[in-house]
Amino acid sequence: MDEYGIKRLDFTKSLAEVLSTHTKLPKAELEISIETPPDSKLGHFAFPCYGLAKKLKKSPPAIASELAEKIEANRPSWLGEARSTGPYVNFFLNRTAFVNAVLFEVLDAGPEYGANGKGEGQSIVVEYSSPNIAKHFHIGHLGTTIIGKTLDNIYRFLGYDVTSINHLGDWGTQFGKLITAYLKWGNEDEVNKKEISELVRLYVKFHEEADKDPSLNDEARSWVIKMQDGDEESLRIWQWFCELSMYEFERVYDRLDISFDLVRGESYYNGKMMEDVAETLDKKGLLKESEGAKIVDLEAFNMPPSLILRSDGGTLYTTRDIAAAIDRYKTFKFDKCLYVTGNEQSLHFAQWMKVVELMGYPWAGGLEHIPYGMYLFEKGKMSTRRGDVIKVEDLLDEAVSKTLEIINEKNPDLNNKERVAEQVGIGALKFNKLYNSRIKDTVFDWDRMLSFDGETGPYVQYTHARACSVLKKSLSAESRMDFGALGLALISGSSFDADLLADDEPFEVLRIIHDFPAKIQDAAEVYEPYIIARHLIALAQAYNAFYHKHQILAEEEPVRRARLALTAAVRQVLKTGLGLLGIAAPVVM
Repeated sequence: MDEYGIKRLDFTKSLAEVLSTHTKLPKAELEISIETPPDSKLGHFAFPCYGLAKKLKKSPPAIASELAEKIEANRPSWLGEARSTGPYVNFFLNRTAFVNAVLFEVLDAGPEYGANGKGEGQSIVVEYSSPNIAKHFHIGHLGTTIIGKTLDNIYRFLGYDVTSINHLGDWGTQFGKLITAYLKWGNEDEVNKKEISELVRLYVKFHEEADKDPSLNDEARSWVIKMQDGDEESLRIWQWFCELSMYEFERVYDRLDISFDLVRGESYYNGKMMEDVAETLDKKGLLKESEGAKIVDLEAFNMPPSLILRSDGGTLYTTRDIAAAIDRYKTFKFDKCLYVTGNEQSLHFAQWMKVVELMGYPWAGGLEHIPYGMYLFEKGKMSTRRGDVIKVEDLLDEAVSKTLEIINEKNPDLNNKERVAEQVGIGALKFNKLYNSRIKDTVFDWDRMLSFDGETGPYVQYTHARACSVLKKSLSAESRMDFGALGLALISGSSFDADLLADDEPFEVLRIIHDFPAKIQDAAEVYEPYIIARHLIALAQAYNAFYHKHQILAEEEPVRRARLALTAAVRQVLKTGLGLLGIAAPVVM
């Protein structure tokens, strides 16, 4: 407890206790109703009285007025004011109490600030990225990779037992086409030399020739059947294609700073696991024949039938996804299994997840599709069949190159500027996707996303670097103290004066910092990284407004110390937030 009788950041709990005293209602019931107004001028917290009207047999405005009067008559020292506004009781905190609580909490917790441990004891599987073998890692896979990794980071931070899975598209009809094309028009040296580019050329060549000679499609299907039956030649060529593809994928993942707990292709489920799916569906009376194929009728759920087996006995994405889900539950006993893919696949996931539910598995409710929007370019949607994809490697190179140009213009003497350009350029790509609700399409605009001003990744990174610069200048050249230790040292002892941070600008910064843990939790609950991204923008804007209005290092010691402590807290939250988004936090820019 501090001098105001409140323990760190338990403001909502303390408010609930005050409300409970005057309403005689349970604290837990009241606490979940406490809100944070969008503008601190309306109050730091607010309590809506609609839910009390029936219980207290009074109108919400009358209840709010009475509550505010009662609380004001016996107001605790940490509370500045309780004021009724219509059906709300708005609470304004004692600013000094708030500053003390927030600064001590964030600087004491350091990198763990916001890690509430609510996920402990719960298991989450997150499937994301999932590129297709023998095709370039293109921009169509960038969204799932960025969003999936961010969700992965968030859940780990909150204490969940997370398993990240890269479910490779390494099986199916396309490999029959590719083997056919390779045997007819390819050669080993060219494939080894050009890797995926040559495989894509052969794939496009197949479709050009199949348009003229449809019998090629029959030949391709025969190779697929051979693969499913374990034919050595077909599997040797297929394995070679897989290894070549992984070279490119790993290069991209290394630059994006992404790794997975499990990398497994669809092929893993070929054979008995998929046979078991069909057998179980048949035993439960769910499998029906339709034009020689095997389906599950989903008309009762307003969905087209789910195709389980083709007429030639071949399996499909649906079969493999069902087999994978069953295997994952057996292996990980997940509470939730998330699938991060484009929203154009929503029907596919709705269908096979409904099939799993009909199969009677009690864990089926833990399966969730996390859709996201596409990238928008002038050329429109891409198709590997036409060969006109945008490679992620090319995008990363372009982002870094353009960022290096900006650095050379703004700060040509910067040390390690190639490394900084890599961090900022790739960070800009990530932030651009994460800044809006995931379901929205993302407009690809180099000038906007690489701007060091505005609501961008480089702006947040630059603010972090600015905070680091201020803190570094406060240390002697000989000091070996890191920024975390410096922050704690600044608020330790009697020389720290929280009253010096009670002005509007620093107080707004601390209000945003205070809300950071709740924003992480909100993002986790609704699978929306943009909640964190936008909160970081708000914090960066608030700190820069403070920085431009108030001197820091040139002030007298008590003021200097207080403003440095605020800067240390900002640095910590920006670094943690960028880390959750999978974005580097450069110390200099």
